[in-house]
Amino acid sequence: MTTVKLKITAKELDKTKLKKPPVPGQKLLFGKEFSDRMFIMRHTPAKGWHEAEIRQYDNLSLSPAALVLHYAPEVFEGLKAYRQPDGGVAMFRPKDNFLRMNTSAERVCLPVLDIDDALAALTELVRLEQKWVPSDNGASLYIRPTMIGVDPYIGLKEPEDVWFYIIMSPVGAYYAHGFEPVSIMVEDKYVRAVRGGLGAAKTGANYSASVLAGRLAKKKGFDQVLWLDGVEQKYVEEVGSMNIFFVYGENKIVTSALNGSILPGITRNSVLQLAKHWGVDTAEDRLDVEQVLADITSGKITEVFGSGTAAVISPVGALYRDGKEYIVGGNKTKAGALTQKLYDNLTGIQYGRIPDPFGWMVKVV
Repeated sequence: MTTVKLKITAKELDKTKLKKPPVPGQKLLFGKEFSDRMFIMRHTPAKGWHEAEIRQYDNLSLSPAALVLHYAPEVFEGLKAYRQPDGGVAMFRPKDNFLRMNTSAERVCLPVLDIDDALAALTELVRLEQKWVPSDNGASLYIRPTMIGVDPYIGLKEPEDVWFYIIMSPVGAYYAHGFEPVSIMVEDKYVRAVRGGLGAAKTGANYSASVLAGRLAKKKGFDQVLWLDGVEQKYVEEVGSMNIFFVYGENKIVTSALNGSILPGITRNSVLQLAKHWGVDTAEDRLDVEQVLADITSGKITEVFGSGTAAVISPVGALYRDGKEYIVGGNKTKAGALTQKLYDNLTGIQYGRIPDPFGWMVKVV
């Protein structure tokens, strides 16, 4: 039995500022609309975590000298709550997100969360905002926990005044026009991270470093970039905001081994667990990009897909490098059978359509 130590205050809302929750059929853009409430609390060395409250969603008031604006002591997470067949709401692996957040926080010298307190706060927030969980097929409530150092001090130091907050946004189906494969460009010039750096932490600096390469790839007509290692630029790491998997034949999945510069994705871990549960051979290895491209050409690699919170599973139709196209499985317009099965089963578990043998779903109401 868990013990929640944090006292959480729920403030009354100004009803004149209430927004309209999503209705069936409404078009929902990712990260554009937010629920009425947010959770926030503060940490100082003297008091630890305190001033925990659920209040109206509103702007934060920061000093222009706040550390986060100058030296980026910041980490975040992304997870979702899903409408269930009985009308209730459940979250997908929230504890794992907070565990990973603590790992990220330690890397940039931010305080760790008490996991039970964080789960209690999130559960109560989702319970109060349950009307914001969409009921349309493929839609969900995206949840963004964030931690920032806000000391009003221009100088590089360990943060002492820290805020942790959670905001939530209803989002529509990721694949509005079908489960379509994406095209990915192998990035040879820029690197995302190096071992010993911030690659394994979910912090804004990682994503900021990836924007330029992503923009250049899109100008060339590609959806995302495939990052290589930051030392030799030879080994496959991850894709934009996703981990990447390669299917060999019909019964083997290989993904890049976690080496300190790759984000340990929650969905990545879920894919590996689910595949092993089915008896699929799984491996985490150091993947030479030239060998990967050769295996696509020879047909040894039959499917490629990415995994992440937003898309869950994203089929990859083709990789591009040095002006050459490498079509996966001979068909870049249709997802492979194992990719489709993983997507159907993961989303089936999330939406409560099929049994959850792993205990991943946490019921809220």
